[in-house]
Amino acid sequence: MTKKMIENEPCGVLIVYKPAGITSHDVVNRVRRLYGTRRVGHTGTLDPMATGVLVVLIGRAAKASEYLAGNCKQYLATLRLGMTTDTEDTTGTVLTTNQAIPTMEQLQAVLPEFRGKIQQIPPMYSALKVNGKKLVDLAREGQVIDRLPREIEIFRLEMLPTENQTDYRLDVVCSGGTYIRTLCADIGARLGCGGVMAALERHEACGFTLEEAHSLETLEKLTEEERRKLLIPTEALFRDLPAVSLSSFHERLFRSGCAIAQHKLKLSLPRGSRVRVCDTAGNFFALGEVVDADEGLALKSIKIFVL
Repeated sequence: MTKKMIENEPCGVLIVYKPAGITSHDVVNRVRRLYGTRRVGHTGTLDPMATGVLVVLIGRAAKASEYLAGNCKQYLATLRLGMTTDTEDTTGTVLTTNQAIPTMEQLQAVLPEFRGKIQQIPPMYSALKVNGKKLVDLAREGQVIDRLPREIEIFRLEMLPTENQTDYRLDVVCSGGTYIRTLCADIGARLGCGGVMAALERHEACGFTLEEAHSLETLEKLTEEERRKLLIPTEALFRDLPAVSLSSFHERLFRSGCAIAQHKLKLSLPRGSRVRVCDTAGNFFALGEVVDADEGLALKSIKIFVL
């Protein structure tokens, strides 16, 4: 791709409302067609049955996805007690049923065990790969692979009853990489009756909310110019990070891959800190990280977004 083509390529963040019944990859394919570029990604998969916020990255913004996996997300889920399935949600094959449904008070009593930092074993029906093959593909072949537990964090977990005595709405704020299906299954297992996820809507991801999301139908009705105007600058993905402006001299060094000693930039950030890097005019162009160097801690580029 030539520099002129890159400059003309759409670039930015698009907040899409994913409907039920299609995959996140289906959304990506439709956005590729609408924006005329193959470089489209997203910041976190939603199951086909799930709805809500899908943060889509277009053009050079797609390079940001690997740095956003840990961003917290908010969900509204429906936990259905009294059954288990092979997929941990209501789309799967029913494995067990139980008529002895715990009371709301019993459910409320176990929720504190699932708040904070906890261990979670990823489900077989997931896109995680083992030896280059997705777990979901292995599961469809009838295989069950041992999976190591991973640490996740549940920042908020509150519940509300529904008209159905087996169903409860769960308001969840969690770290990236959390499987809400597995959370529902684990709560059901702890109660001894089994549990599955009956519905899921993502309300927030990467700081973007449902109110900012556009339906695919709306996007398809817009002109190319109108769709481009909906793109949010890539910098918004890193708005919680401190900004560092470089002089023209230091920008050239930074772009060439040099690590610039912090004291030369009048910085004193701890090792591992990430920053939004801007030019002398304050325009964002890269993501930087504080690393060890010969002169002590230094700022080094980890991804350039604007050439």
